[in-house]
Amino acid sequence: MNPEGVQVQSTPSQLPSICLVKSRSGVALLCSGESGDSFDVCLRLSRDALTIQKLDVVCTDGSEPKANVHLLRTAGDEVTITVRYLSEVPSFLKLPLGSPGLDQNRVSSPLFNSGFHLNGNHTAPPPSLSANEPKYEKRWLDAVCLPLQMARVSRQRAGSDKLRSNCFELFSPDAFSCSVLQFCSAAESSDWLQAIAANIGELTQESIKMLNKSSSSDDQIVHMGWVCEAPENSAPCRSSAFRFLALRGPYFYIFRRPPVGATDWGKPETTYNLCEVLFKVHKLWLAEDCWLQARLFLGLHGSPEQPGGDPLCFSILVGHGQSHTFRVELASDLATWDKSFQRAVFLEVQRVGSKSYMCSSQGSVVSFTLDFGSGFSCSDVTSKAVLWRYKFSQLKGSSDDGKTRVKLLFKNADSNQIEMKELEFANLTAVLHCIHSFIAAKVASLEPGFLCGQSLATHISS
Repeated sequence: MNPEGVQVQSTPSQLPSICLVKSRSGVALLCSGESGDSFDVCLRLSRDALTIQKLDVVCTDGSEPKANVHLLRTAGDEVTITVRYLSEVPSFLKLPLGSPGLDQNRVSSPLFNSGFHLNGNHTAPPPSLSANEPKYEKRWLDAVCLPLQMARVSRQRAGSDKLRSNCFELFSPDAFSCSVLQFCSAAESSDWLQAIAANIGELTQESIKMLNKSSSSDDQIVHMGWVCEAPENSAPCRSSAFRFLALRGPYFYIFRRPPVGATDWGKPETTYNLCEVLFKVHKLWLAEDCWLQARLFLGLHGSPEQPGGDPLCFSILVGHGQSHTFRVELASDLATWDKSFQRAVFLEVQRVGSKSYMCSSQGSVVSFTLDFGSGFSCSDVTSKAVLWRYKFSQLKGSSDDGKTRVKLLFKNADSNQIEMKELEFANLTAVLHCIHSFIAAKVASLEPGFLCGQSLATHISS
């Protein structure tokens, strides 16, 4: 196998940009999903594509082979031929019977070994006639070339929530499948999966950079990629469907397929305001070991799934108690989505600066405002007069009824007493998520290296 290529680029006053581009080759088993047949193939992974090669017999020397139809001409009035069905046409059937120059040690088949039985007589292949007759040998020939741009990989069995340990499937963006690639061991399958995913991630990052160059500052893409979505109110990844997610500008996009042009970006399956969604990782086992987190960011984690065998999942909690659950293939993908959401929400909060919601308080309609600079405030809708104002640091607790009402507990800066403000919203969940987003962004702004750190971690983990 070819060694993995590592390219490092550096610019003045910046940390080196690490680009892991993996090129390799090896042998796998290609399984057909329809017929169940399988055969050996040679895989060649480059930066932009995965090429699948099949073993075939080619003519390497000599002139065109002569047709051996004399066997039927001299067979008599009756000829008995025994046939059997083969889903994959063997290479030897593409050759004329008894082709001179064919190395029997290289190509062997029932046809070459036994010959035809014509009228009960065994007919041996004719001997070589001259040195100009064609010669044949086995070679790996390109059969399928799958582009990796916006491609996706999956270890999930079709129609099941089970994950395959030693095989996976690669899909191109147009949903064409190369069938299942099976390897000798789970470790080898994991190596190939991570190598392909690394190249897909690198190509995705290049696409993001190109799109961002032609987009306004408030419409930048932070991250995008394939995930597997589980239906609501069910176990993760059961009867799931693939979705393409994107964090761009003020929105979190969900697509059925990758957007190609401006028209596709305008037709997502669903969009949500980034300030009003909450990102949640399922079973954050990686937090138990800080060294494991570092290994994930550097792409050193060998297992593509959790130690317990559970899928790597995260949820997006949205308004009115609704949610989406997604599964990724690699632990590094999970870390990337986590960091990307943090960064996207931070940038969006800084961009909008403030956000207001209509609500009711003590029977009156008021405007509740979250301001990145000043904190919480509540004002009269008619007169615009500010009824109360608190900093983010003054919020000491909260409780809600899970429907429309929330109680916010603030510490008075002068009296040090706790003051309670009760508000009622039409979409309480969205407001609570927005409060979380603004407070998280405020805390992150206190760390000077937050943006640089997030950007580097995101780039490395992709």
